[in-house]
Amino acid sequence: MLENIPHSTLKSKATMKDIITKANILIEALPYIRTFSGKTFVIKYGGAAQTEEHLKDSFAQDISLLSFIGIRPVIVHGGGPKISSTMEKMGKKPTFIQGQRVTDKETMDIVEMVLGGLVNKEIVSLINKHGGKAIGLSGKDGELIKAKKKLMKKTSADTTVEEIIDLGLVGEVTDINSQVLESLEKEGFIPVISPIGIGRHGETLNINADFVASAIASKLKAEKLILLTDVPGIKDKKGNTISTLTGKNIKKLLSDNTISGGMIPKVNACIRAIENGVSKTHIIDGRISHCLLLEIFTKEGIGTEILK
Repeated sequence: MLENIPHSTLKSKATMKDIITKANILIEALPYIRTFSGKTFVIKYGGAAQTEEHLKDSFAQDISLLSFIGIRPVIVHGGGPKISSTMEKMGKKPTFIQGQRVTDKETMDIVEMVLGGLVNKEIVSLINKHGGKAIGLSGKDGELIKAKKKLMKKTSADTTVEEIIDLGLVGEVTDINSQVLESLEKEGFIPVISPIGIGRHGETLNINADFVASAIASKLKAEKLILLTDVPGIKDKKGNTISTLTGKNIKKLLSDNTISGGMIPKVNACIRAIENGVSKTHIIDGRISHCLLLEIFTKEGIGTEILK
C-alpha cells in the first residue's frame, strides 16, 4: 500500500523518526550531563586521534561540547611520531631504550619545539575553531610540572646485577602546580598541556604523557582520567575487550601477561590515579569519531573503565 502514500508524507515520517531518535540520544545523555557538570576530566590525547584529520576535528568538537555543558576538560597531549619525523628531517636518528626516548640536549630542543610549538598550538587552534576557549601550556609555564631526572634500572642477564640506564633529559613528575590550572578553569579556559617538565635546577625534561596526565588528574582530584589509544581497550586472553576492571583484576592480568607491552604504562598510570583519589579512569579507542562522547554519555561505553 506504500505506493498510494504521497512521497512527501513518507519523507516526513522518516525525518520525524530520525528527529525522535536524536531526542532519545539527548535524553540518554541527560543524567550524565547532570552528574558531571562542574567536574574535571583529564584527557590524554595521542595516537591516531592526534594524526588523522577527521579524528582531530571530532576530538576538538567533543572537547568544546564538554566545556559548553559545564564539564572542565584538561588535555595532556603526546606527539612522539611527529618528534621522530622532525628529528629525521634534521638528520638525527631517534633512539629508544625500553620504549623511552633517549633525550640529549639537541633532542630536547626538538621535543620542546614540536610539542610546545607545532602540536600544542594546532590542538588549541582546532578547539577554538569549534567555540572552545583553549589555551596552550608547557609544563614549564608557571612551573606547572615539576620534575626530576628519571633513571631506568635494568638487571644484567650475565651478572644479575642491577644497572642504571641514563636516558638523558627524561624526567618523572615530582609535583603539579594546580593553582595554574585552577585559575584557568575558573575563567572557563581549557588547558592544553605539553608534557615537558622543569627540573630543580631549571633544566627542561621530557616526560611520558600518560604519567603527566595521571599526575595532573591526581593533583586535581579529577572525576575522570581518560586515555585515548589505538586499541579498543584492555583485552582478555581471547582478544575480547573488557568493559570494566578493578585494581585487583588488573594485578592478576599483569601477573599472567594478559596485559603486556605498551599497555602496561597506561594501566599503571590509571592505577596510580585511582589510588590518588581520581573517581574513575578509562582507556578508549581514539580511532573512533567522537569517542569521548560515546564513552562518557552512553550506558555501553566503548572502552575499558577502571575502578578502585
